Order: sequence, then C-alpha cells, then structure tokens
Amino acid sequence: MPNLAFKIIYVAALVVEMAIRAPLNKQRKQIKVTSNRVNRQEAILLGLLFLGNFLLPLLYIFSPWLNFANYTLPPWAGWLGAAFVLGALIVFWRAHVDLGRNWSPTLQILDGHKLITQGIYGMIRHPMYASQWLWVLAQPLLIQNWIAGLAGALFYLPMYFIRVPVEERMMLEQFGDEYRDYMRRVGRVLPRLR
Repeated sequence: MPNLAFKIIYVAALVVEMAIRAPLNKQRKQIKVTSNRVNRQEAILLGLLFLGNFLLPLLYIFSPWLNFANYTLPPWAGWLGAAFVLGALIVFWRAHVDLGRNWSPTLQILDGHKLITQGIYGMIRHPMYASQWLWVLAQPLLIQNWIAGLAGALFYLPMYFIRVPVEERMMLEQFGDEYRDYMRRVGRVLPRLR
C-alpha cells in the first residue's frame, strides 16, 4: 500500500510543478527574446530530462512494462522521498516567484531581462537546479524501480554539468561584473558559508 501512496505523491508533485510554471510560461511567450542559446545540445539535454523525470516514471506508474526492475525499500525511505520532493517543490516555486517575467525554460535572455539577486536568489544562484537535485534524490525513493527511479539522476547529471557552465557564461556576457560579483557572493546550488 505505501508504494501506491508514493506513486500518487510523485504524480501530484508533477502536477504541482506544471501548475507553478503554467502562468509564467504563458506570460513568457509574449516577451521578445533578445538572446537565444538554444541549440541541438540544449534540446537533447531537455529531452533527456523530460524522459528521466516524466515519461519513464509515468510509464512505470501507469503500466506494468517496467515491473521487472522493481525493488522494495522500507516505508520510511518513501516518506523521506516525499519530504525531498516537497522541498524540491518549495524551492522550485520560490525560484519562479522571484524570477517572475525573467524566467525561461531554455537558455534565453528576454527583453528587459534583469539580474535577480533577491529572495532565494540571494542565497543560491541556481535554485531551479537545486530543486532538481532534491527531485533526483526523491525519485528513486518514491519510484522504486531501477529504471524509472534512477533515470532522473542519470539524465540530470549531464544536464547539470553541461548546461550550468553555458548558462553562467551567458549571464556573464549579459551582466558582466555585476554577475561576476554575484558569483563571488552567492553559492551555485548551496548557500555559501560566511
């Protein structure tokens, strides 16, 4: 029975994540893009992330096709996963609220783009990536399947290590010394100890 609860929690978390993004996604489509770094690599990385965090988990939850790769954890591990996914959603929500009209799911600079350094961005530079780290910790605890559970982390690692440096170069080109100073003061996905 707990495994069903963990599957429900995972699906509910996906729905909440989409609900957080929906209004900003609609607003973003009305704003002119002034710099676009979307290329084949970016599309592949985003596609892999979609596969690992969305398609494979939903395939596991709603079909028996991946059941051959199931494993069982004690219930406390699933509840720990629920706590991680809740933390991921809180960080994800706060990042979107603080970014507002500056948010883009891809590597883009929008017309009137501002460097946001307040709110959660005053503690960490990349809260959406921090949120994703929490999510990939939660996923194998909630989705107890060697394929669907671990796919999130497997596909997120290249996303993080390839995309973040490209994103930071783009921000340095756009905001120069202001971003350089921000990088010195604020940690990437964990707060800096002072």
